[in-house]
Amino acid sequence: MYYKVGTIVNTHGIRGELRVVATTDFPKERFRKGSQLGVFKQESDAQPVKTVTIASSRQHKGFILITLAGYGDINTVLPLKGMTLKVAETELTDNDLDDGQYYYHQIIGLDVVTETGEHLGKIKEIMAPGANDVWVVERPEKDDLLLPVIDQVVKTVDLEAHQVTVELMEGLD
Repeated sequence: MYYKVGTIVNTHGIRGELRVVATTDFPKERFRKGSQLGVFKQESDAQPVKTVTIASSRQHKGFILITLAGYGDINTVLPLKGMTLKVAETELTDNDLDDGQYYYHQIIGLDVVTETGEHLGKIKEIMAPGANDVWVVERPEKDDLLLPVIDQVVKTVDLEAHQVTVELMEGLD
């Protein structure tokens, strides 16, 4: 099983750097020198087109610029533009996480209920627009609910019960 960590959106310069939009809480870990990532044509593909090793990475204007071992110039990386980068499940460790932290794949699909037991829907997506994540809750026959991941809203996360308990602050619904 693989989990998405970024998308290659463009090349950068002529020396083989790639511009990546990261979709992981651990960009320093996932894009560090020596990390291995799968390259996928389609995000939905089950198997990677190839596996690559990160040779270097650095932050640049909201993106992560990476170089890959064995890819030394723009001509070798140009075909990778638009592809998805994923990490293999075997590369994930719970040591990366502090108490109360979760991988995105652990949260997506959880049921969301209020403290009074009202079922609100399922988490379908996680956005990371700024200081805190926002969980997008798909609700039947209603617009999606955007929940900020802050202590005042998210009360408990129970992975075994496949459920998140929340307190809806005024104005959220």
